[in-house]
Amino acid sequence: MGTIEIRSEAIEHISGTIEHKRELLASINDRIWEFAETRYEEARSAELFAQILEQEGFEVERAAGGIPTAVIGSFGTGSPVIGILGEYDALFGLSQEKGLSSKQSVVEGGNGHGCGHNLLGSGALAAVIGVEQYLLDQGLSGTVRFYGCPAEEGGGGKGLMVKRGLFEGVDAAITWHPGPANYINSATLLATRQVYFQFKGRSAHAAAAPHLGRSALDGVELTNMGVNYLREHMESDCRIHYAITNTGGISPNVVQAEAEVLYKLRVPRSEQLADLYERIVRIAEGAALMTGTELVIRPDSGASELIMNRTLERAAYAVFQEIGVPDFDAAELEFASRIRTTLTEQDKLDGLPSGLEGKALSDRLEPYSPQDHLVMGSSDLGDVSWQIPMVQCYVASMALGTPLHTWQVVSQGASSSAHKALLHAGKLMGLTALELFLQPEVLEQAKAEHRHQVTGRSYLCPISDDVVPGPIKR
Repeated sequence: MGTIEIRSEAIEHISGTIEHKRELLASINDRIWEFAETRYEEARSAELFAQILEQEGFEVERAAGGIPTAVIGSFGTGSPVIGILGEYDALFGLSQEKGLSSKQSVVEGGNGHGCGHNLLGSGALAAVIGVEQYLLDQGLSGTVRFYGCPAEEGGGGKGLMVKRGLFEGVDAAITWHPGPANYINSATLLATRQVYFQFKGRSAHAAAAPHLGRSALDGVELTNMGVNYLREHMESDCRIHYAITNTGGISPNVVQAEAEVLYKLRVPRSEQLADLYERIVRIAEGAALMTGTELVIRPDSGASELIMNRTLERAAYAVFQEIGVPDFDAAELEFASRIRTTLTEQDKLDGLPSGLEGKALSDRLEPYSPQDHLVMGSSDLGDVSWQIPMVQCYVASMALGTPLHTWQVVSQGASSSAHKALLHAGKLMGLTALELFLQPEVLEQAKAEHRHQVTGRSYLCPISDDVVPGPIKR
């Protein structure tokens, strides 16, 4: 794959456009950070993106696909159609004041952007604004599209968007994720599915008439026990997690009439989901039989594994090499150093690239070496990757060693180093998209690779037809 002859001019143009919007983009990021809205409740975040996209000249679709907090902004005409994917959902219970190296909630028990999706959405917005202006100034045909994707954290928002046809006609997708290092993702993720098991029994006085009661909580506990025995007899790369969402109350002298548990199962390949899911369902059904309770099964969400695309990965890496990595100043390094003092030694070492020992923030691009390996996590990006070629970039926005889904991520999410990262990610994604506009042979190669990757396999959306998008029960 060759380089683009006008790359230096394109870099200057897109970088200039994004830098010109620096204050706007940083303020959007910080407002999303403050909203800290969780899955399918991101009303203010979605509306903010919709308003800014309209101000920037995009055609906006609110509640896209009937999903209340999904937003699509399109600019241009004709092909190719390149999607830039943004997110903006937060996590429960991670409220944290910004800019501190100590744990201190803004609202006790409140939400926080512990995975950096405030940055993710703002960086994607930067990218589409940069591409829009270039297409406009150069008089080029093609369409760039911002996808505001809700509920990545356990809600399967992108899978639902795929299910409702929102990616039909799109040629390729590009996204990023904040993190402690700079690299192009080349590893797949686990497919996943979530399901509620609700048990309904009969209350009774736990001492005077326990024989009259049918304990729903016993149903939950026996399900958990059975699944724990199952763990020995499933493939080693599979994972099962659970959370008891309803214990039936706080009175131990009452037999609990209702109880509920939410299960999340993960497997390396989507084809494995159905078998493991059915085994867990049978365990729950057995628990209902043993306790004399009624079982209600309510599917919640899910995500497919990532289909990798080496063509797009190489294209994004070439751009990353060209523009380099964010440059952090002394104050940003000092704040990152203070954050690192709050991390465990295992945090600091886990996944730390060789040669970065003793540093506070990454100052280099990690080598691109594609390997067929599995990361033990999940993302609804997988469902998009089954439909079209897709690439995900990582740009350093936080102290080295910072684990995701922690208060440390929230504290760093509205910092000046985070602002630099989102702007840099916008340039990286925008220029990668531009390669696909200017080098149609690269896009065709990516599409051919994608067809080869999915040949002989069938996509089955892990989200049931009867699932209605909504917040998690709590």
